[in-house]
Amino acid sequence: MAHEIVVTDAPGQAAYDAILAGIVAYNDSRAEPGGHRLLAVLIKDEAGKVTGGLWGTTGWRWLFVHLFWLPETLRGAGLGRDLLRRAEAEAMARGCGNVWLDTFSFQARGFYEKLGYRVFATLEDYPPGHRRYFMQKRLG
Repeated sequence: MAHEIVVTDAPGQAAYDAILAGIVAYNDSRAEPGGHRLLAVLIKDEAGKVTGGLWGTTGWRWLFVHLFWLPETLRGAGLGRDLLRRAEAEAMARGCGNVWLDTFSFQARGFYEKLGYRVFATLEDYPPGHRRYFMQKRLG
């Protein structure tokens, strides 16, 4: 059977879905089904527009924080801490005992450390001149 290899920066959602379905099927055949579910904690303005928040997934009894953003104008008043704690509480309600995320050296490592996260791995010089930190926290 002949296969074509395609390099693209615009593969489309169908390509992503096909790759994801293959990975999920393989992983589920080797480990218990992950039961992955989306978890979002959003900040909305008076008009209902999303202005920030947290986007993650729960699965295999872990919460993974994919994205976490607050505009500068909303920082420093405890809102970020509240968002993260709400995500952690929902993760625990879903049976999770741990959470992991990553952040860059120019982002929020200190913020996460104040909330009990610790670095378990560092990627040096990514992006150039900086570091990427992988952090985790035990819940409960």
